[in-house]
Amino acid sequence: MSENEDLICVGSIAGAFGVRGEVRLKSYTADPAAIEDYNPLTTEDGSRSFDVGVLRVIKNGLSVRLSDVSTKEEADALRGLKLFVPRDRLPSLPDDEFYHTDLMGLDVFDTGGTKLGVVKAVQNHGAGDLLEIHGPGLKTTVLLPFTLAAVPTVDLGAGRIIADPPDGLFPE
Repeated sequence: MSENEDLICVGSIAGAFGVRGEVRLKSYTADPAAIEDYNPLTTEDGSRSFDVGVLRVIKNGLSVRLSDVSTKEEADALRGLKLFVPRDRLPSLPDDEFYHTDLMGLDVFDTGGTKLGVVKAVQNHGAGDLLEIHGPGLKTTVLLPFTLAAVPTVDLGAGRIIADPPDGLFPE
């Protein structure tokens, strides 16, 4: 696998689970257990590759078996490791859905064309996605609800988002 391939992070290892080499995996796929559909998963630099087998759902993730990992010590050594797949293995999305990674770094403009900032991250605290906007004139980041009302246009081709934020969210 070449390093310039477009890789998407689909999970991370939170540490060992049990004593037989299982790991606690945080899955970033829409259906967490479907992460094994993307096998094999690789490290970002492509130096290691794993087949993931989901054993069961556990608190804060999944208990999984990774190929070539059979002891608690081997599993512990992988703590914090992020797992990736090439973008072309991900399913295509409907026009009104986006991968979080595609939104990060996009410029955000208001409906009058004034630049509000750049998407730093996409967060979800349970009530829907929020775009974390950072930019000039902002003392702290602003969390913009990622709804059709607040974000009527996402233009990935042009690398920009048109936002109609609620009054008072951004400084005048």
